[in-house]
Amino acid sequence: MPKEIKIDVDKITSPAFVLQEDLLIQNLEKLQYFQKQAGISIICALKGYAFHATFPLLKKYLSGATASSLHEAKLVYEEMKTKPHTYCAVYIPKDFQEISKISSHLTFNSMSEWERYKNNIPNGVKCGLRVNPGYSEIQTELYNPASPNSRLGIEASLLPKNLPKGITGLHFHAMCENDANTLENVLTSFSKLYHHQIQQAEWLNFGGGHLITNENYNVEYGINVIQNFKQKYPNIKEIILEPGSAIGWETGYLVATILDIVENGNIKTAMLDVSFTCHMPDCLEMPYQPKIYGSVKQPKHKYRMGGLSCLAGDVMGDWYFNDALHVGQKIIFLDMIHYTMVKTTTFNGINLPDIGIWKDDQYQIINQFGFQDYKNRLS
Repeated sequence: MPKEIKIDVDKITSPAFVLQEDLLIQNLEKLQYFQKQAGISIICALKGYAFHATFPLLKKYLSGATASSLHEAKLVYEEMKTKPHTYCAVYIPKDFQEISKISSHLTFNSMSEWERYKNNIPNGVKCGLRVNPGYSEIQTELYNPASPNSRLGIEASLLPKNLPKGITGLHFHAMCENDANTLENVLTSFSKLYHHQIQQAEWLNFGGGHLITNENYNVEYGINVIQNFKQKYPNIKEIILEPGSAIGWETGYLVATILDIVENGNIKTAMLDVSFTCHMPDCLEMPYQPKIYGSVKQPKHKYRMGGLSCLAGDVMGDWYFNDALHVGQKIIFLDMIHYTMVKTTTFNGINLPDIGIWKDDQYQIINQFGFQDYKNRLS
């Protein structure tokens, strides 16, 4: 179940994403310990956590951030005041010059892209190639970047035995909310396929998906896995991990309000002022059912949760509650700060939730949205 919830929902106007700062600090302290003991760099992946109001706090604990687009790179540069590690699945030519000027590392997805841009790299920027490590334990194909024939990363058979001049690092990404045992298995495959090239590299990026802040993650085992790998390859000067989920893991909520309760057949649906397709798309894509604070496992009062869009599938269920729900009641969806926030849309003209922080028993609204945010996206 969730970590200690300290927010007072009566002080929060829904819908709102609310980050509980003390829980974020707990995660950052754990990541900082892992980083120090393993002798690596842990950086924040914006694709999973882009809550930039907290970037100054992240900078105190972590070693920077990673970006996968010009806008992410600019957000890191402007709000974290550091140069990002940048990897794009494919670089947009008109963006490349600006990205390269504000990045510390540039990783390329193919040999052809490296050939296209290798003569336009600013001095001091470290360059790497993304490879496919040939192993993954991700069950949902939508989220599996290391599947056979993946468009992401260079297969071992296509990578030159000798790294091209100018390439000093290798990058892979093959995990999604996985543990240290999975990392060990991935590294076994990575080493087998790319041993010769690893021996020539100066830095390695092990990508994201390392769920270090999960209570079930064996931190000491993970540290040993990385230390053993470093002993095998003493030429590697830096190893980088770039988790997104682990930073925001169980640090905040999406607060909603029941606007109506409809009953069709034998199903009661609580109609909310939030939308699964607009505000929680991962729930439909993955798919997974988020936890609701106060729900129980016993089949007492049964409700389905309905979003406010006109999409027929904007619904999830079922949850059980000890007491009957009522119009005006607040619903707290747990663990909604990582990935969920960065994927929101304004489909159907539905407004985006507020963004706020709960700190020192006070609620601070960081940002609110309205009609112009919807209008300006469309023409």
